[in-house]
Amino acid sequence: MTTVALIPSYQPDARLLDLVADLRLRGIEGVVVDDGSGERYQPFFRAAAHSATVIGYAGNRGKGHALKSGLRYIQRHFSADTVVVTVDADGQHTLDDVVRCANEAQQADNIMVLGCRTFDGENVPLRSRVGNLVTRGVYRLASGTRVSDTQTGLRAFSARLIDFLVAIGGERYEYEMNVLLACPSHHVPIREVPIKTIYEDGNSTSHFRPMQDSLRIYGDILAFVASSLASFLVDFALFGMLSGLMAAWGSAGVVFANVGARLVSATTNFLFNRRVVFRSHENLYGEAMRYALLALGIMVGNTLTVLFLVDMFAVPTLVAKLVTEVTFFVASWVIQRRFVFVERS
Repeated sequence: MTTVALIPSYQPDARLLDLVADLRLRGIEGVVVDDGSGERYQPFFRAAAHSATVIGYAGNRGKGHALKSGLRYIQRHFSADTVVVTVDADGQHTLDDVVRCANEAQQADNIMVLGCRTFDGENVPLRSRVGNLVTRGVYRLASGTRVSDTQTGLRAFSARLIDFLVAIGGERYEYEMNVLLACPSHHVPIREVPIKTIYEDGNSTSHFRPMQDSLRIYGDILAFVASSLASFLVDFALFGMLSGLMAAWGSAGVVFANVGARLVSATTNFLFNRRVVFRSHENLYGEAMRYALLALGIMVGNTLTVLFLVDMFAVPTLVAKLVTEVTFFVASWVIQRRFVFVERS
């Protein structure tokens, strides 16, 4: 069975040449993608072409674009039973780990193998420790799946998954997170293989931009937060107005105010989440029905919680509403991501 190492590369150094030469000695085909590095770096790519296939394009378009370009090339030039291993060009992955991940991917056609680091060495940069900790938590929240290293670039899979992978959105660093998010919803199991943790010179050669690329990686989460905040403001304002008008009704007034405010805010939230957050193109009626069931469940739980806090603990009505909304926020995200706006495979 053929193994192909897909290596996205932007402004490489001599480590790229060592990598492709070592891969060839191990009998692994190399496909290097020049992600618009510019004329200054062409000598490296010309030298790499002695040991691997080199493709590329003008202008830097991002790691996700480079990976997709390489996948399309592999799909055209290699058989469907080929095992593909994505490898970083900066020396972070050992040849033994590459081989171990490839061997694991040979076990099934529909699995995604991750080479996972431990992040417990003294040479691991602080930003990598913190970044993985935060991203790991966000991923667990969003997907319901536990992964120990969401940032690893060492991944192995069958070429039969290429159609699935190139259809996933994202052109830069967010693409790798999007792949992990798509796997559980498309029933692609994730397997982990422990690998060595290597950071040379504090990972100073990384082209990851902490601010811009983190915003891309967490884009869906941030959009959901913005959507939820906007819906909360609508809900909170309507609830305050209606509960004031119905103050003489007692508990019944609280119920009617909460239900009315929830109906308006839920409709707004559904339309925004469908179009902007999850960018769904599935059946509108089916998604609306699933969202309605979710909204109904949250509305009942929300209302009962507000009443419980107001009646049992004499919490001020607006404070009770605020506490309740925060409590139900996480549940709403998880359910919408996993059950409401789900691409049907």
